[in-house]
Amino acid sequence: MKYNFSRIMTRAWKNFRKADGQITFGEALHRSWLSAKAETVNEQRVEAAKEAAQVTEETNTYSGWKQLGYEVIHGSMALFQAVLIWGSKGDNATYKASFFGLSQVQEIAVA
Repeated sequence: MKYNFSRIMTRAWKNFRKADGQITFGEALHRSWLSAKAETVNEQRVEAAKEAAQVTEETNTYSGWKQLGYEVIHGSMALFQAVLIWGSKGDNATYKASFFGLSQVQEIAVA
């Protein structure tokens, strides 16, 4: 497995600055490495959950769609959920992410 060291360091500095003195840079770097290692596990978990739900369309989380310029249509139910590792917390925390399909989103209207 190859890791993007630049991305890991950038994430570490971002987490260190965001923590505002609550953690050391070493801890921020450790958490950044945990996040990088968790990415492959999370991708596998998402694919397994997607396959189990028999979903074939492109999917993303609510915030993922928003970053791509889409919004989830009000009232849409998630197609599936997956338990993912939250590496940036540094304590093997997990969270349940909900995924929505391309058919459940619309482009964000520009005023």
